[in-house]
Amino acid sequence: MNATSGPSPAGALLLCRAEPTAVRPPALLLRERLLLAPAGAGWSVLVPEGRPWQEDGEPVERVVTGWATALAVSAAGWPVLALWWDTGRAGLTLASGFRRPVGYTWLTDGTPAGEDEAVRTFAERLGLDPVLDVQALEPLTRPDPEADAATRLLGLVAVLARTGLDLPPGIDPGTAPGRLREAALDADAEQLDRLGWKATVRAELDVVEEGPLGPYLRGPRARLLSGVQLAAGVPLLLWGIGRRSGGWSAAGALLVAHGALGLAYDRLRAS
Repeated sequence: MNATSGPSPAGALLLCRAEPTAVRPPALLLRERLLLAPAGAGWSVLVPEGRPWQEDGEPVERVVTGWATALAVSAAGWPVLALWWDTGRAGLTLASGFRRPVGYTWLTDGTPAGEDEAVRTFAERLGLDPVLDVQALEPLTRPDPEADAATRLLGLVAVLARTGLDLPPGIDPGTAPGRLREAALDADAEQLDRLGWKATVRAELDVVEEGPLGPYLRGPRARLLSGVQLAAGVPLLLWGIGRRSGGWSAAGALLVAHGALGLAYDRLRAS
């Protein structure tokens, strides 16, 4: 696509700095039709069908910013880069944890419409080289009559190739959504919408377990905690019953229930 070609229909790609096995659980929670494929060493790409902007008329930038933010908040420390384009503009949005997303925009003809500081923040949060990579990104923020918006995004992808990003053939920013999905399927991408409700429930549990509460839900620490709850709850329950104390009986029953459920959960999730 060059500066004289017509704009492509609205589309987007979500680039995740993590392997597909780590991306799958939080991506399932979006409950969108997504294709997931490896995209180089330590990278994955999500190709959305795009119903919110194709059928509901929502701005593609706003939709993918929400998706990227949700993925980054659910993820265990890896950032999410959304590349998006429509008939008037194209841009990027980087989400990382609970921090405010960073974005940059170009007009369709490639005219920069963002702040240089955003590019430096983008490089820092993505762990790029503060000298070499930032210097490679700087031309994307300068006027260039030979570079349209799609070319700008391709230039960004070229810089990220230094970090291991390697998009499958045909999955390029600026490409029409239908062709993107065809290319993803040709690359044996996983269709997340076909995994069903059981996979979604398991994904929700995986996301919780990867968070700060994870060690208390599964594993040695979780089993120890559940065992302590049972050991303390059983005699307390019996003591409360013997003394006909509703309060102590309830406390003992609660400890027993938590301990038993914890052990059962750990065993079921391990099976």
